[in-house]
Amino acid sequence: MGCVSIRFEELAYSASPIGEISLRRRRDPRTGDDVYEVKLGDEFLMSSMFTVAEIEVARLALARVEGDELDVAVGGLGLGYTAQAVLDDPRVRELVVIDLLEPVIEWHRRGLLPLGEAVSSDPRCRLVGGDFFAMSADARLDPAAPGRRFDAVVVDIDHSPADLLDEGNAPFYGSTGIRRLAASIRPGGVFSLWSNDPPDATYLAALSEVFADVDAQVVSFPNPLQGRPATNTVYLATARD
Repeated sequence: MGCVSIRFEELAYSASPIGEISLRRRRDPRTGDDVYEVKLGDEFLMSSMFTVAEIEVARLALARVEGDELDVAVGGLGLGYTAQAVLDDPRVRELVVIDLLEPVIEWHRRGLLPLGEAVSSDPRCRLVGGDFFAMSADARLDPAAPGRRFDAVVVDIDHSPADLLDEGNAPFYGSTGIRRLAASIRPGGVFSLWSNDPPDATYLAALSEVFADVDAQVVSFPNPLQGRPATNTVYLATARD
């Protein structure tokens, strides 16, 4: 008998502070590739089919940053594509990745995800369990060094500034939250944010109150499920001197 491939497999399942999360792998019948997906209850949080913007939110941020020996903080580990994009930049000295979901960090350390071992074993990378939004408000994105400033802070957590996983995250997107975030970025450093929605004029205006060179770049990529291109938004802003 020939080998029969597994079309669908749940790799891990766990409770979390925001609900039950699961990691599953399925075989795409069109390409034969394995697709990794994370769900929160019945809602899809992320998929390895759509990683272009997750990579671009890091790449575009670092393209704005001058110099070497860069220190970067990432809010949201997810499938690891944003973190790996940061680590792909040879100028990066240290990366701190903050994720609320301890199981997601454990999935990476156990090698359950394609990038898990590479990200978690890179000596420049430190995976931290914690609430990014609370840590940002207190200027303690590095628990080992409160008040530390980074060359770039890259965030990929909520669906968009208006579509939140938890309403408790809302203050981060307002003027006060943005000012508190800026305290963790060195002058000339960069903030970037992934969004599933089109550019939001209200959020751009709030960023412009605090940061310079504020922009929203629309990233396009193929969507094989719909047979047409899809778009995400990457917000970019530079800390004032």
